[in-house]
Amino acid sequence: MSQDKIKIKDVTPQQFNPKTHKGNADRFNPSNRIYVRAVKGIYQQLRQRMGWVLMVLFMGIPWIPYGDRQAILLDIGQQQFNFFGTTLWPQDLTLLATVFMIAAFALFFVTTFLGRVWCGYFCPQTVWTFIYIWFEEKLEGAANKRRKQDGMKLTPKLLFRKALKHIAWIAVALLTGLTFVGYFVPVKTLFIDFFTFNTSFSAGFWVLFFAGCTYANAGWMRSIVCIHMCPYARFQSAMFDKDTYIVGYNTDRGETRGPRPRKKDPKALGLGDCIDCNLCVQVCPTGIDIRDGLQYECINCGACVDACDETMDRMGYETRLISYTTEHKLEGKHTKVMRPKLIGYGAVMIAMIGLFFVLLASVNPMGLDVIRDRSQLFKENNDGLIENTYTLKILNKTQQARTYQLSVDGLDGVEWYGAQTVNVAAGEIYTLPISLGIDPYDLTTPIADITFIMQDTASDAGEPLHTESRFIGELR
Repeated sequence: MSQDKIKIKDVTPQQFNPKTHKGNADRFNPSNRIYVRAVKGIYQQLRQRMGWVLMVLFMGIPWIPYGDRQAILLDIGQQQFNFFGTTLWPQDLTLLATVFMIAAFALFFVTTFLGRVWCGYFCPQTVWTFIYIWFEEKLEGAANKRRKQDGMKLTPKLLFRKALKHIAWIAVALLTGLTFVGYFVPVKTLFIDFFTFNTSFSAGFWVLFFAGCTYANAGWMRSIVCIHMCPYARFQSAMFDKDTYIVGYNTDRGETRGPRPRKKDPKALGLGDCIDCNLCVQVCPTGIDIRDGLQYECINCGACVDACDETMDRMGYETRLISYTTEHKLEGKHTKVMRPKLIGYGAVMIAMIGLFFVLLASVNPMGLDVIRDRSQLFKENNDGLIENTYTLKILNKTQQARTYQLSVDGLDGVEWYGAQTVNVAAGEIYTLPISLGIDPYDLTTPIADITFIMQDTASDAGEPLHTESRFIGELR
């Protein structure tokens, strides 16, 4: 029997850089607080401007007036969803489902092409987190100072600064909660009622609920939401490939890393361009070390790119040691932009956008539901006519009062008992009971298909609305 030893492969997990997470290698421990260091650069300027645009839109849209109400009001209680001059009702919510599908495929398309740029530049969690970090820096100092202060005894001066910080956080959280709820109830009334303690229980509850979520997520949880709670971080790898643009570290150029004098040639010292300053870790909002390779916690915010470029400039080296790149490019291969998966996501997204506009064009500004009286199939009235009773639900989806003309088709010699011209207020559902009568000798079948027709009398009205129903009688 051979005495040769069986060769085995060492699969012991490689430990990550211990500097990444407060002196230990447990990168998944939520208790590891991350002190994000401020950094300046082109990508942080872009991120901040994006954040400002999104904040202005979010805070400002509910205050845009349109007629006698706000332009966008999603009134759940009245089941009316107002978008400027268009009002959508529950039966039109296929449009909302289409919007969600467009957003999903747009996210898939962008992720396949540019990685997690949504997380780094557009995600509300990121935007609000950096707002809260800005208050920390202004009121408590830079990251190193905050880390040192948190390990010291609490002094009255430090307590005052921390109190100011939390007051600012709570103010931002309340403003966020009020603004969000202001999309569903009139925002002007909401602000007045909330601060005068006259708001309803439900509105007040949701304001405080969303304010509490904002305060907890952006103030305390931060990277925990991105790493442990966000589902997008979990399934994004299904959309990534080696041609996806990510934030990546050029190992061939950077290694071997290590400190060195500025005037020394790194090649003569056997070193790469990375001086191991650790700034890329200190500025990362999720606390990872990008030099450890692609990690799902990376939100592609580009903070490490700006920090590294600043260091390279100071050392007199070429920038973009850390950059937006692809795995193929890092391997020295060609990056293929147009590929089947990207084209597929784009095609589906364009198709869904086309479907949305088709559905939007088919939305009728009026609605008619016909409810036939089922308690009595038919009756014979004093004139000897067979009579059926109906309840018409007339819906005015516009923001102006309308006058509608009603008629019925499918029966000859039919008598209409009830109003045939009705005035319906803006956004109102008008209930109209009517009856139809016909001479039994004019009925050729015991059940006749009929069509109710509703026409807007306005000069700019479109096509009439048709709703099918039935007339039941007996043959003689």
